Amino acid sequence: MFVFDWLLSPEAWLALFTLITLEVILGIDNIVFISILVDKLPADQKERARRAGISLALVSRLILLGFIAWIIGLVEPLFELFEMEFSWRDLIMIGGGLFLLAKSTNEIHESLEHYDGQQNKGGRHGFVAVIAQIAVLDMVFSLDSVLTAVGLVEHLSIMAVAIVISVIVMLLAAKAVGEFVEHNPTVKMLALSFLMLIGFTLIADGFEVHVPKGYIYGSVVFSMFVEMLNLAARKRRKTQTLQLYRRNV
Repeated sequence: MFVFDWLLSPEAWLALFTLITLEVILGIDNIVFISILVDKLPADQKERARRAGISLALVSRLILLGFIAWIIGLVEPLFELFEMEFSWRDLIMIGGGLFLLAKSTNEIHESLEHYDGQQNKGGRHGFVAVIAQIAVLDMVFSLDSVLTAVGLVEHLSIMAVAIVISVIVMLLAAKAVGEFVEHNPTVKMLALSFLMLIGFTLIADGFEVHVPKGYIYGSVVFSMFVEMLNLAARKRRKTQTLQLYRRNV
């Protein structure tokens, strides 16, 4: 039941702020994945697909939150194999990780294959197909998001508020992130590598090998910082070359 009696509690507000921060960080996966897939659509469909994908993320999170008792039950052991216990959550994480690995590998292959800068927007990358793929990963990311919320706070209303706010942030950032990735091929390759890393992490998590997410996102932030320096250096070289050309002309 969504009760808001925590509004007068400073500890609850601190928990809300912490959860919002974590949910926004976890939402980076969603934004990057959506940006990569939406890039394959015609220009007039991109924004609609972004909004639909992020709206699906919100709906799936809130639905899972509404079935919180069922979600908690997903971590109960389902069967044992090679002295390892597997739950429905583990199977979902492994399946999602494999899907993310396969999709990222395919996208990297297509990016290298079409490195001439022409976008591959064939009929097989239709609007419905893109939304369907986003929906599959939304469920995996949403499960991770809700389980994180359950582990941090007790009030369902705090979880719901944090999830709604984090999705609003995703909605506001998605277009800028998508356009940036679209116009910078090296950043797109880095984003796909990041998704592969997340895929490996999900599979490891499914096999009860927990990799601290701080290490994952720390390495991604460092890689992005280096790439920003590279972009700045390339832009400066381009400007200097243009100035030199104008002088000679």
